[in-house]
Amino acid sequence: MKSFREAVEAKDMAAVEALLADDVVFTSPVAFRPYPGKAITAAILRGVVRVFEDFRYVRELEDGPHHALEFTATVDGLEINGCDFLTWNEDGKIVDFKVMVRPLRAAEALAARMGAQFAAIAAEAQGAGG
Repeated sequence: MKSFREAVEAKDMAAVEALLADDVVFTSPVAFRPYPGKAITAAILRGVVRVFEDFRYVRELEDGPHHALEFTATVDGLEINGCDFLTWNEDGKIVDFKVMVRPLRAAEALAARMGAQFAAIAAEAQGAGG
């Protein structure tokens, strides 16, 4: 099985989805409420892959079941810096996935790009049984 980082860097979204617990909770940097469930989390992550350019992880920290992966990317020509905070359960699945990004201008660009495709993301999640 690929690690989460390997799967993301390879854009292997099937492998990423396989690492998500059914009851995963995704907390977005640009949405007020968290999104519970594997189907919507996987659909959001596929949307992010479509939006981010030049994505790469630059640092990884681990503390037991808690992992932080710092990343850089570009959104509409703006450099974005962020961190994926992951919590793993005893079965090796991600149960909590929180993303934070900066600077504000890049976060606003991310919000606009993700917002523009969110109807498609929600429909994709519904089609997956979410």
